[in-house]
Amino acid sequence: MQTTGSNNEGEPVMEINTTPLIDVMLVLLIMIITTIPPQSHAVKLDLPQNSNTPPPPVDPVKNKIVILANGSILWNGTPVDQQQLRQYLDASQQLTPLPELHLQPEPNAPYGLVDEVLAVTKFAKVEKMGFVGNEQYGNF
Repeated sequence: MQTTGSNNEGEPVMEINTTPLIDVMLVLLIMIITTIPPQSHAVKLDLPQNSNTPPPPVDPVKNKIVILANGSILWNGTPVDQQQLRQYLDASQQLTPLPELHLQPEPNAPYGLVDEVLAVTKFAKVEKMGFVGNEQYGNF
């Protein structure tokens, strides 16, 4: 133990020499800084894939489903299948306020397809729906 010159009884000094401790801490700090990999400031983005035809937009006011006599379904004038129809209906039901859905089957459209489209609208929980073009059925 180190003693001071003024201490005649040979008692230990109560002060701690912090210089070696500071030296060790500085060496550890330098080692940690050099071993940390440099951080890249890149932001990962999930960009949409390029598709040939953009999906028809969901109109926030009203959307129209037309069922043709040849068995095809049109969403706002663009041909869709029942799976795409369900996706567009789900997207339209997320909007506030809810847009209206106009359903217009042609007079010679297959009844089974009209029934399937009505089932899809029911499963999508469409609340604001109406039939348009009923005057075409007056001559039948």
